[in-house]
Amino acid sequence: MPRMTAARAAVEILKLEGVTHAFGVPGAAINPFYAALKAGGGIDHTLARHVEGASHMAEGYTRSGAGNIGVCIGTSGPAGTDMITGLYSAIADSIPILCITGQAPVAKLHKEDFQAVDIASIARPVTKAATTVLEAAQVPGVFQQAFHLMRSGRPGPVLIDLPIDVQLTEIEFDPETYQPLPVHKPAASRAQIEKALGLLLASERPVIVAGGGIINADACELLVEFAELTGTPVIPTLMGWGTLADDHALNAGMVGLQTSHRYGNANFLESDFVLGIGNRWANRHTGDLAVYTKGRTFVHVDIEPTQLGRIFAPDLGIASDAKAALELFVSVAKELKAADRLPDRSAWAASTQERKARLQRRTHFDNVPLKPQRVYEEMNRAFGPETRYVTTIGLSQIAGAQMLHVYRPRHWINCGQAGPLGWTIPAALGVATADPEGQVVALSGDYDFQFMLEELAVGAQHRIPYVHVLVNNSYLGLIRQAQRNLDIDFQVNLEFENINSPELGVYGVDHVKVVEGLGCRAIRVTEPDRLLPAFEEAKKLAAEFRVPVVVEAILERVTNISMGAAGIDAINEWEDIATEPGHAPTSIRPFVAS
Repeated sequence: MPRMTAARAAVEILKLEGVTHAFGVPGAAINPFYAALKAGGGIDHTLARHVEGASHMAEGYTRSGAGNIGVCIGTSGPAGTDMITGLYSAIADSIPILCITGQAPVAKLHKEDFQAVDIASIARPVTKAATTVLEAAQVPGVFQQAFHLMRSGRPGPVLIDLPIDVQLTEIEFDPETYQPLPVHKPAASRAQIEKALGLLLASERPVIVAGGGIINADACELLVEFAELTGTPVIPTLMGWGTLADDHALNAGMVGLQTSHRYGNANFLESDFVLGIGNRWANRHTGDLAVYTKGRTFVHVDIEPTQLGRIFAPDLGIASDAKAALELFVSVAKELKAADRLPDRSAWAASTQERKARLQRRTHFDNVPLKPQRVYEEMNRAFGPETRYVTTIGLSQIAGAQMLHVYRPRHWINCGQAGPLGWTIPAALGVATADPEGQVVALSGDYDFQFMLEELAVGAQHRIPYVHVLVNNSYLGLIRQAQRNLDIDFQVNLEFENINSPELGVYGVDHVKVVEGLGCRAIRVTEPDRLLPAFEEAKKLAAEFRVPVVVEAILERVTNISMGAAGIDAINEWEDIATEPGHAPTSIRPFVAS
């Protein structure tokens, strides 16, 4: 049997499991693994500026393509604790990433050695598995099991902690005989699918709620086929946005308290049957459950059996991988169609599109400082259906989801449940690494942008081009809006007069100088008619210099974005709604007045 260090065996397994790229920061306790990474070849590496950034890069990489598994690497102690946020983000959104950390020698784990921390115990609540490997001979099996767990059932992250002496120990390992473990995914039965379809056929106004599990299962084409066969309108969740194109005749819009469309909520409230596939009934999607569930029959399909009934009890729950379920849904629906047993849903589908044309929010404003709605309107003009949007949280993300358009799976890459500030820049770098020739556009408010600003230097060093739209109101806008309920405006104001950039007034941080200091390019926009030219210029600069290019839009200080605090029937439209076609010129459907 060939002999090699355990670290080298781990690297060979990564390659055999399909890994071609990793993100990380070396250090003393993980250096043997980095030596094996260099000696083994075949895995490109991106050096992050912060280890949390490396974990978010790995997330972005995974989210960009079916089958991708991002890998992040760090040394002992704080490197692992820094990556906990990335692991939490990944498990919350069912994203498989592999986190590899170095560790003190096995004999010193209980002696408070330098940077010796029980990272496996810390990480266990936010991973599918977290293991400190104490015996070198176990390394191949632990890595093999990690990939099996990440791919089986509900996807998610795994952490492997490698003491430095374990990495350096020679073991017997033959890469030529290595085989990945079979992946387990539950599959619906025909009887379950037939019962679900029976409930759908008995309804008059059915909708499909399409979650991120459909994208994870690479089953979007099957979803579209099933929706078209049955004539059922589709409501994507925030994580399922892109399962079918926004301009598809069966796309009924998104639902929720924040990242939703006026027409999406209205369409859902008219429905009488809901088939949820690969979704988790997130509270910002459902709002008040009494409103959401009243008068509706629910079927819930999810890969994780314990998700069924977690939020509310469906009329029928089916534990199944989305692809396996949709293959059966399509097959049975085709049989029903051949037997002329599928009802005509064209009138119901047409009514959802009528609301889509009528219930719109206004985007066209000529105000200076800029209103954020105008920024998204011009983004719709500048960035086409091939664009991959990347964003995390805040008013920028909420307004973007209300006003931007997505046409393909994995083209809205959003950290959903965790929503950590600072996620966007490193995640965008991971996305652009996975799709180097694609058009990647990140979206941040000023505070999200400042959290991990240093990672822009990674884009400059490694020549990772993308466009970053920064909407700057020098405020924690979402928190300020939430504080209205408490009648306060406290510790959310970021304004100050920058003595080095007096031209900014009270907008404080000179993002253009900082971005350029990190080796990237930046454009500041203060006039609405300069937005589109700036976006076009940014695309050219990114292509020419192969670095991130930031377009900073200086916004009015206060904008209240549409959202509600209770039910989806009570959304506050703080800003103007569209009352004539010119108010929403880039809407999916041309505006039609009531």
